[in-house]
Order: sequence, then structure tokens, then C-alpha cells
Amino acid sequence: MNDTQAGVNVESIDILRIMEMIPHRYPMLLIDRVTNLQAGKSAVGIKNVTINEPQFTGHFPSQPVMPGVMIVESMAQTAAVVVVYTLGKESEGKLVYFMTIDEARFRKPVVPGDQMHIHVSAIKQRGPVWKFEGKAMVDGKLAAEAIFSAMILDKK
Repeated sequence: MNDTQAGVNVESIDILRIMEMIPHRYPMLLIDRVTNLQAGKSAVGIKNVTINEPQFTGHFPSQPVMPGVMIVESMAQTAAVVVVYTLGKESEGKLVYFMTIDEARFRKPVVPGDQMHIHVSAIKQRGPVWKFEGKAMVDGKLAAEAIFSAMILDKK
């Protein structure tokens, strides 16, 4: 952990700062804000789900539902912000690759108009590999959960 980040809590990170930290862009940038960030430990990502997102043209036209894989991706992006913040400026823009997704459960549909609060907590870290637990909440109710690991790498 970067010494300047140790023990630091961040109340809010906006979309412009998120885009400096992780390489994702529309239509694959799936978090709008990060709050309650504790370096090396946890954060809450916020995703405002809107009908104008491209996945809803086909999933499903008569009853739009956020694809589960995109919910898990929003968990990973929130975790990536925790990792990049923890490691410091030199890690900004590096790629973070999924290694495992375990125990994924989808409890209730996420639909346009919902606001997901994506809670991620670090379980362990060894070298460039991080393991997190994630929970997507809508209106205080569990919509999805997963345990996942990812590796941070330099761009080639």
C-alpha cells in the first residue's frame, strides 16, 4: 500500500476521476461514482441504471433487465478503483483482468431506473492478485453477490 494512502478514507470519487483511474469507457464503464473508499479494504460503487444503455435493446426489449455479467463487471470495476487508489498514481490506467468468479448469485432483477450500490470488500491480496467479495444492492435489498479475483497488469 502506498504510504500516503494508508488509513485514508475517501468520501467520493466522481466519474472523471474514475476514468483517470481505470481504462474502461462507454459502453463498458459501469460505475458512475465511488463512495466510502477505504484504501486496501473496501468501497461502494454507484451505478445509475438507465434505459438508454445499449444492452437493453436486446436484453430484453419488452422487459429490460441488466445482464448479470454486467452486474459482476460493475463489482470488478469498483474493486479496481480500490486497488488503483491503494497502489497509488503509478497504477492508474493499468489493466485489471478477471481470474475467477465464484459463488455468483442473482437475487432480484436490476432494471432501468434502479440505482445499484455495489459494496466490495477485499478478502486478500498477494502480489498483483486481489480477491474481493461483492454485493449489488438496490433499495437496500440484495440483487446480486459474488466472490471474484483479478490481477493488475501493465498495458502492453
